[in-house]
Amino acid sequence: MALKKTDKADIKKRYPLYIEIGMVLTLTVLIVAFRLDMSVGDTFEVTLQEQEVVQMEDIQQTEQIEKPPPPPRPPVPVEVPNDEILEDDDLDLDMSLDIDDIVFLPPPPPPADKEEEEPEIFVIVEQSPELIGGLAGLQKKIKYPEIAKRAGVEGRVYIQFIVDQQGNVYDPIVTRGIGAGCDEEAIRAILTAKFKPGKQRGKAVKVKMSLPITFKLR
Repeated sequence: MALKKTDKADIKKRYPLYIEIGMVLTLTVLIVAFRLDMSVGDTFEVTLQEQEVVQMEDIQQTEQIEKPPPPPRPPVPVEVPNDEILEDDDLDLDMSLDIDDIVFLPPPPPPADKEEEEPEIFVIVEQSPELIGGLAGLQKKIKYPEIAKRAGVEGRVYIQFIVDQQGNVYDPIVTRGIGAGCDEEAIRAILTAKFKPGKQRGKAVKVKMSLPITFKLR
């Protein structure tokens, strides 16, 4: 036998009614809450604690007073061994000058010997130095170096030198050489040469010259 609920026990039928009653109560509570005066007082005063006032004082700059230097020490007295006063000696300034006396002065010293000036070296002169025996005679004095022979070195060595007033050769230098001992042999040969000195205005002078010396294998 099935049981059947009564109308009072059936809650589902009354559910909408309960919802409406709850909503009405909720709205009533809200309306009452909005109309209440929530303000506590008209004014709200905030009191701040009084702060301590700090006064800034100007610091006065102190001036440094420079003290004067101490006075110098008094000099130490030095004892004088003898307090005798020296008397002025009478000077006999009476001198007679005889104008008639002849004073002989010593002769002046002889002038110092002047160093002889170095003769000027000419490059171009009226009469050039002449090689005695000619260039062919100078070539005969050449001894071909063995190193140059073995290496097959040939060419010309140019020597620059100075011929003095006596026709002698000095200060020879190689201006262009070929090496292998030929340069040294050329200088040796030119030092044995003899020249007729060059002349300028009929006077023998020093002349700078340059000659080629040929090295050629036969």
